[in-house]
Amino acid sequence: MQLFVTVKPRAKEKRVEYIDATHLIVHVPEPPEDNKANLAVIEAIAKAFHVPKLCVKITSGQKSKRKTVTLVL
Repeated sequence: MQLFVTVKPRAKEKRVEYIDATHLIVHVPEPPEDNKANLAVIEAIAKAFHVPKLCVKITSGQKSKRKTVTLVL
């Protein structure tokens, strides 16, 4: 399953907003430095979909706020 994610780093709390079935906005408190925000995004998506973190992979947009994430179920 492919998800299109917009990341909001340095947010007050970690949460996932659902725009539609494949588009999400993920708010994470971590800064976009040293891959911290990407790891927090993976953790938030894994928790939201009730899957292990190993099932979530950022396939494009490693250094962008707009990411494509693949969810392996």
